[in-house]
Formats: sequence, structure tokens, C-alpha cells
Amino acid sequence: MKLAKYGLVLYLFLALPPVANLLESIMIVHMHMQMPLLIASGFLMGRFFQLKFPRFFEKWNSNGVPGIILFIIVWSYWMIPRAMDEAITIQAVEIFKFISLPLLAGVPLRDSWKKLASVGKDITFVYFILMFLIMGWIYIGSESQVCNNYLLVEQKTVGFGSLAIAACIIIYLLQLIFIDQSEFDEVQKD
Repeated sequence: MKLAKYGLVLYLFLALPPVANLLESIMIVHMHMQMPLLIASGFLMGRFFQLKFPRFFEKWNSNGVPGIILFIIVWSYWMIPRAMDEAITIQAVEIFKFISLPLLAGVPLRDSWKKLASVGKDITFVYFILMFLIMGWIYIGSESQVCNNYLLVEQKTVGFGSLAIAACIIIYLLQLIFIDQSEFDEVQKD
């Protein structure tokens, strides 16, 4: 439950208007820092919801697939440039961002990840690799502004950031293949 309190504190901190305005003023910080931190706050608060509504999660997300699909849909929506633009210019969309990322992405991710079979986790990783590669290619390759609220140079920076994230996920998967995980699994059981 302590983590849930940390998640709530993180969420409230991110929701402070000066903090939100600062994080949204730079495109790469908006996409690759504020949004993942909102998901992380929901992930941390997820344990509270799991304990408060256990039957709901058992019935709705028994194998983890519905939750991970909801997480992917919400995350993918917020990767759309127009959604990012509207979050800055339309107050209702901004509020939706602060509700959807923690509650419809972070909490389901927390509940789903341990329930997913390894095939489901692999499919999720492949999806995110492809998504970040495609988004990076779009942001770098576009000669015109994709987001109206950000400069072209910021757009290209986000593209390179997306490619870097895809590379990090690939490196993570490669280390899973080539490094013996049995010692880590024993630590997890303790």
C-alpha cells in the first residue's frame, strides 16, 4: 500500500499546473516523460485498486489479455500527434489525459503483466518496438510539422527519442535471450 501512496503523490505532483505546463512545453518531455510518469503513477496506485476490487480484476482481467489490450490502446492513442496537440489546447482533452493514462493504462498494466503468458509479453514488446520505430520514422522523416504546438526541431528530437526507446527495448530483449535469468528468478521468489 505504500507504493500506492507514492503513486498518488506522483500523480498529484504531475497534475500541478506549473509542473504540467513545464512538462508539456517541450515535446520530447511531454511524450517521453510526462506520459510515462502518468502511467507509472497509475501502475503504483494499481495495487490499491487490486486490493479494493479483487473480484472485478479476477472477472474482467483473469489472464491479463484484456488489460494489456486496454493499455496498448490508450498508449497508442496518446502517441497520435493530434491527441498531443489537443491535450495542450483543449482543457477537456488535458483532463482526459490525466485520467486515462493512470487509470486506463497504468492500473491495467499493473494487473496484467504478471498474468500474461510469455507469448503475450513478447507480442507486447514487439508491438512497442514497431510502434516506436514507426513513430520515430514519421517524426524524423516528415518535412512539415506534425504537431502544431511544437517546432520542427522538437519533432525530430522526439523521433530520435522514439528510435532510442525502440533500441533500448531490443537491447533488453537480447539480454533476456543471452543472460541466464535463473538467478534473478530465485531472487523474485524470495
